[in-house]
Formats: sequence, structure tokens, C-alpha cells
Amino acid sequence: MTDVSIVSPIYYGENTIFELTERIIAVMEKLNLSYEIIYVEDNSPDKSWSKIKSLANGDHKIKGLKLSKNFGQHKAIAAGLDIVSGNRIVVMDCDLQDQPEEIEKLYSQAAKGFDIVRAKRENRQDSYLKRLSSRLFYFFFNSIAGLNMDSSIANFGIYDKKVIDAFKEHREKEIFFVSIIDSLGFNKIDIPVSHAPRTEGKSTYSFKKLFLLGINVALVGTNRPLLISAALGFFMSLISILIAVINLIAKFIGEITVSGFTSTMFSIWFVGGLLLLSQGIIGIYLGRVFDEIKKRPRVNISEYLNINE
Repeated sequence: MTDVSIVSPIYYGENTIFELTERIIAVMEKLNLSYEIIYVEDNSPDKSWSKIKSLANGDHKIKGLKLSKNFGQHKAIAAGLDIVSGNRIVVMDCDLQDQPEEIEKLYSQAAKGFDIVRAKRENRQDSYLKRLSSRLFYFFFNSIAGLNMDSSIANFGIYDKKVIDAFKEHREKEIFFVSIIDSLGFNKIDIPVSHAPRTEGKSTYSFKKLFLLGINVALVGTNRPLLISAALGFFMSLISILIAVINLIAKFIGEITVSGFTSTMFSIWFVGGLLLLSQGIIGIYLGRVFDEIKKRPRVNISEYLNINE
């Protein structure tokens, strides 16, 4: 069995993938470990796949999957994890902000018996807007899902095979790699690593994409929004009873002579909005259930390189 499998989702990676590969191989040879590199090309519009082909043709340890369309980073990671053979698995991005040289530091901690060793990015070399959107995403996600995830921790890390086997048991269509790993338990540690500035292109995670990702994953991963909806309904019921009692008392003591149009309309619109919100949340959950019970594949793969299909 292979010592280490490295899985990297590829999107707009044509200008970084050669350097990424060279640096990964240098680290693996320094550690004297057997390895495989699995690149999952997420239907990137550039020449990433042709670069992966040229690398795989010269080295059978470099493997490739080309997805039939853009399914997203986390589904691409999951597709790569489905075929790993290593005792330990490294997950990292392709933009060189996750530095391959840090794998040595991660591996040394894993060798001490940790099942999960995650990279904690110190002094993130991202733009202010990227850091702000990331913090807002995790704040929103943590609030909705009732978690306490750290925005300085992303996908980069090294994971024992049993951790990845447990991850692969989660077959839901909408996934978020970090949150599932965080929920699995196991013996884990987060260690500081150096984070490199982006040298090519820009992040494809806009605030809109992060917002939609947070909603999708929160609704799939927890029933907390339903509980929040129920709590709002209960709270509004109490408020309504209180208002009714106050108005009844005011009526008896002669304080109210003409019914208030404004307060009535406000109550109708406010309660109606809450009802629609609750129904919308329930509808989204039903839609997710409908998607899951169809048992359709999470991704479709159009091409394989150095892989027994």
C-alpha cells in the first residue's frame, strides 16, 4: 500500500500545476515515502487537463480525474478521496498558497499518532476582502449550524486512512469537506503553517458563492434552521398573547376606542413573513430530501489517467 496519497482539486491550475508537482515530489523523496498524486480537474476552462495529461504520461504515480462539468471544490475533493490507496492522505489546493513543503511538518505530527493534522494558516496572505468574506462565511455557517469552526483552517491537512474511510461513508450530495472532518471525532491537532500569497489568478470563491455554499451545507448538515424557525414561531405566539392581553385590558379601562389600522397591518405582514420563512425552510429541506433519495452520483467523470476505472 502507498504511504501517502495527495489529493488536489484543480481549477485554473495550468500555471501552477508543474511547480506544485515538482515541489510535492521533492518533499516525498526527502521523506523517503511512496506516494501517489491525484489531480481532480473540475472542468476548468483553461489548459489544466492537458498539463495533467503531460505529467501523468511521464509518471504513473500521477493520476487524474476529469469531471464532466464544474461540480465544485468539495465534490472534486470527494471524488479524489474515493480512489486513494495511501495509509495517509494529504488534501491541498493547487494555487500554491498551501505550500507543499509544509507537508513534512504535517506528516511529523501524524507520525506521533494523530489521526487528523490540520493546517492552521498564520498570517493569511489573502486580500482584505477575501479574509473578510471568509470570516463572514464562517460566522454565518457557525451560527446556522451551531458549530465553532475556525476560519483559519481550510482543507489543507493530512488524514489517516480510517478518517477518510469514515468520511466516505457520508454520501450526501451536498458536502463541505471541512465540516464533515470536524464532525468525525478522532485524535486531531491543528498546527500553524506558513501561508503563501497567491501568485496566479484570483480566488473563484466570491461572497455570493460563499453565502450559497453556507446555506447549502448548513441545510444539509443540520436541522438547526428548523429549530430556529420553530423557536421564532413560539416566540411570536407568546408576543401575540401578550399583545392580546394588553389590548384586552386597555379596552376594558377605556384606553382603546378605535382599532389601530397600523398595528393590525404590521402584525399581519410580520406574522405572514414568518410563516413564509418557515414554509420556505421546510420546502428547502423537502427538496434536499428529494435530491438525496434519487441516489444520483455526486459527480460524473469523463476521463481517467493512470486509474483502473
